[in-house]
Amino acid sequence: MRLKNKTAIITGAGNGIGKETALLFAKEGANVVVTDLNEEAVNQTSAEIKKSGGKAISISHNISCENAGNRLF
Repeated sequence: MRLKNKTAIITGAGNGIGKETALLFAKEGANVVVTDLNEEAVNQTSAEIKKSGGKAISISHNISCENAGNRLF
């Protein structure tokens, strides 16, 4: 587990490369914050991580908005 006790914020984690990255990071032991514009998709990614024994929270937001990062920190 290369990422044990690390926390990763993965944007675009609702599908595609972002989702696969979030799943891989969780598999490697990271606590994952999954973010995406699509709330349903990001919740599904978070649920998949939790179902496999990982730790994740999901946040739905538009990262292209100027103040979007404020919701993450």
